[in-house]
Amino acid sequence: MSTVLEVKELSKKYPKAEKFAADKVSFSVDEGDIFALIGSNGAGKTTTIRMIATLLSPTSGDAVVDGNSILTTPAKVRECITYLPDEAGAYKTMTGYDYLKFMGGLFSDDAETIKKYIAKAEAICGLGDRLKDKIGSYSRGMIRKLLLARAVMTSPKLAILDEPTSGLDVINALEIRNMIKSLASQGMSFLISSHNMLEIEYVSTKIGIISGGKLLVTGSANELKQRYNAENLEEVFERVVKSNEIL
Repeated sequence: MSTVLEVKELSKKYPKAEKFAADKVSFSVDEGDIFALIGSNGAGKTTTIRMIATLLSPTSGDAVVDGNSILTTPAKVRECITYLPDEAGAYKTMTGYDYLKFMGGLFSDDAETIKKYIAKAEAICGLGDRLKDKIGSYSRGMIRKLLLARAVMTSPKLAILDEPTSGLDVINALEIRNMIKSLASQGMSFLISSHNMLEIEYVSTKIGIISGGKLLVTGSANELKQRYNAENLEEVFERVVKSNEIL
């Protein structure tokens, strides 16, 4: 199984900040992995994700996506990733179909390729005839499905999702998680962040716990629960973070 993402001591210190927002973060994501970064607000999750997505320049370290460095070949990195932030939105005056067509045109000027993108997005989002309606009439769950479908319709090597089910009801959240798992089973790799421990345990193949900018531990949900003699990920998270505070 090939490595899609290799993060190498990635660090970021903002101007005038006393501490690093991300401090020598290292981990890897293999083909078909769903790697979840979990941590409290301000722990360094979003900073790390944005550096990997080439939206922030690191202070030191590097990340390599499908053989491409975020430092030396950021344009190549952007060709093989997609990034869906928590606050992402869509054009409410467009229909769902027109939005997918518009976004497809940003990635290719070949009509047949764009049709393939749209067909894949239609199949993934499952919105059916509602794609003919304006996005302004969609529920939050429908918009999130459309955005995820748009994000992965080009079959990126790595999909980076920040809080993919934030604010969704149980049914819509479950549908999004199942979409992610299905795509991963087909070989797509994911890097996600979430506060929802149930979601992380259900969807992820690997987990990284980050606090104070440092990646403290990585492993599968079962590995971490066994290692920390915990019944669930919330207990794991509490024990890892508290033990680090004591140190």
